[in-house]
Amino acid sequence: MSWRLGVVGSPISHSLSPRLHAEGLRLAGLEGTSITVDVKQNETARLIDLITTQFDALSVTMPLKSVAAGLCDELDEVASRTGVVNSLLRRDGKILGACTDGLGFVAAVEAQFDVTLSGLNVVLLGTGGAARGIVDALVPAGVAQIMVASRTPTNVDVLARHYTNVFAYDPEDDETDLIINTTPAATRERIDVAQAFRTGAIVVDIAYDPAMTPWRSLYEDAGCRTTNGLGMLAYQAALQMTWWWNTPIDGADLLKVLQ
Repeated sequence: MSWRLGVVGSPISHSLSPRLHAEGLRLAGLEGTSITVDVKQNETARLIDLITTQFDALSVTMPLKSVAAGLCDELDEVASRTGVVNSLLRRDGKILGACTDGLGFVAAVEAQFDVTLSGLNVVLLGTGGAARGIVDALVPAGVAQIMVASRTPTNVDVLARHYTNVFAYDPEDDETDLIINTTPAATRERIDVAQAFRTGAIVVDIAYDPAMTPWRSLYEDAGCRTTNGLGMLAYQAALQMTWWWNTPIDGADLLKVLQ
């Protein structure tokens, strides 16, 4: 079988997922191709057509993660809890959906910084699909608390109702160990770099284009340990392809092709 893979979202031309798919195919000893397809949020029928007639599996990015969840016949446990999907697979006439964003994020941070997240105080910017997946993985990873900053307080309330250690962001709290920015560039909020973190805090901007965003550079200049979203991208893709093919793929191996 030659796998027909793709990544869908909008905008999508910058996506590195086809490179990851190509490497994953090689590591798994499989044949196939991968391309990007621009699909907008209101094009549900087109997305259904793509996964049912043109592709065997798809990576899903903004703004389609919630849309993708709604068209699946079956969801994995994470996608069921969060209502978001970053991975689609067609099998036996059914559309299956999974969400590997959060577990990929945790695996990437622990590998890149040689840490465990248990007991850490976290500040998270944003409440979109990626943020929900990350929260869902951080909680079982044992973090002490997650304080969420968003321009939409009702979205924070929804997260807080689902997890006992998720709260609205308090700017007076200066005990933060890990800061995560999941917001699009056009809607970014800034946390006061002089007050919001402990010495040696880890800061992750899940954007990767550009590699160093102005937001991340504030924390880099303040002495934090920082990274962009390439690690999360590689590790979530490894989990995604492991799910597609039932063949273990190592996120560290995928990350090498992006560096």
